[in-house]
Amino acid sequence: MKLSEMREKTADELQNAIVDWKKQLLEARLQLSTHKLENTASISKTKKLIAQAKTVITEKEVQNA
Repeated sequence: MKLSEMREKTADELQNAIVDWKKQLLEARLQLSTHKLENTASISKTKKLIAQAKTVITEKEVQNA
């Protein structure tokens, strides 16, 4: 998901997306520990998506305050 797409979503939708990404991150870490993860870059990409979504949520809260 691009940053521009994140900004179009509501805070609740972003919270749900963060939960999904955290599940994906957990699965990727488990696969990494069992040496079954082929694309190790997916871990850092997922962490980046979570951070971006949290930043957009914070921006929305500041705008509404």
